Amino acid sequence: MTLSNGLVCFTNCLIPLEDGSLVEQDVWFDEKRGVILDAQKTFFSRRERPSRIVDLHGNILRQVGIPGFIDIQLNGAYNFDFSIYENDESYREGMKLVAERIIETGVTSLLPTLITQDKTVYPKILSLLQPFSTPKSATLLGWHAEGPFINHDKRGAHAPPFLLTAPEGIKSFEDIYGERNLAENEDWLMASGGQNAGVRMITAAPEIEGVMNAIGELAKRGIVFSIGHSVASSEVATTAVRYGAGIITHLFNAMPQLHHRDPSIIGLLDMAFVRPFYGLIVDGVHSHPNSVRLAYSAHPDGCVLITDAQKILDPSLQDGVYEWRDGQRFVKAGYKLYLEGTNTLAGSVVTLDACVRNFSRYTGCSLGEAIKCATYNPAKCLGLENRKGTLRPGADADFVVLDRRGTVLSTWVKGKEAWVKAT
Repeated sequence: MTLSNGLVCFTNCLIPLEDGSLVEQDVWFDEKRGVILDAQKTFFSRRERPSRIVDLHGNILRQVGIPGFIDIQLNGAYNFDFSIYENDESYREGMKLVAERIIETGVTSLLPTLITQDKTVYPKILSLLQPFSTPKSATLLGWHAEGPFINHDKRGAHAPPFLLTAPEGIKSFEDIYGERNLAENEDWLMASGGQNAGVRMITAAPEIEGVMNAIGELAKRGIVFSIGHSVASSEVATTAVRYGAGIITHLFNAMPQLHHRDPSIIGLLDMAFVRPFYGLIVDGVHSHPNSVRLAYSAHPDGCVLITDAQKILDPSLQDGVYEWRDGQRFVKAGYKLYLEGTNTLAGSVVTLDACVRNFSRYTGCSLGEAIKCATYNPAKCLGLENRKGTLRPGADADFVVLDRRGTVLSTWVKGKEAWVKAT
């Protein structure tokens, strides 16, 4: 019996390149180390071919680093809410639950997202949300704090009593999130167990007192600043980007709509200098297909597909009324999720693979170009493109296998098959 050398080759498959094109090409990886390989260099240096060949029968393969798809805004799933804290043990169990089940949607990396909470909650939760994974799970990359430094007029489902200003700039941020949670990136990663890849993101409104003064320092520390839940004028939004804001949270939602005299935040997509990335919830509810197409036409390289999904995200869950928090309840109607007794949207229940399919249909782009918006673009936005979102040698061997309609057939984590669609 021949011993395995740990090398695996995916063959007879289409792979999307970083420009969104699809090409027929084999992919080599090392299942023992869980990394992508340069096939030519590996062959000439080791004088070996992969001992295992996986024929994908012409399906589409997409590697997305530690992620298959990367979701940078996930509030919860499978009845666990990242914003609710009871104790450390139950919270860690919830993290593990989401990480292990979300791979059925093709997501292999995500940013757990907290919406506006009482200020005493942040230090507890953020200290738990360090880079985390199990052998057969998606990777939780760190955290995304959406609030509390947001505008009351664009608060959406965020609780008004918990909204804050930042009169002391970066110190106000440290007082709320915890000084250690906002440490320099290298120090934060070391405190997380020496991880070499992790992300922190903050969504805030730059017009709120003290926020603009904190943007540059946050960026310096390796924290991604996102403009969101804001009424910023074009001038204020542009200044925020110049100071270091790198992305817009759920474009078109919780912000002024496009106006010819002041295009506000949406107008950032057509700036003369460096344009920010922008998140899009492509569920057919949060943004009309024409709006999605308009944004993508203006700035295709900045598009990042997100779900903004809530704790009731579960592909098998039926429509109905479900408990949320603080005595409030959700109403789920297809992909639409709103607070009971109101028309206020409260996140979504769409999966990221469905967003990819919807996006291709709404914009007319190829499936490969849509995949780029859920893989390479978010990885580049987070500064992780050498580890995730690409097929670069040395990147993590996390893959998603799709059929030609974009349906997830299997998900691979660290070079091993972790989930397969039932036949």
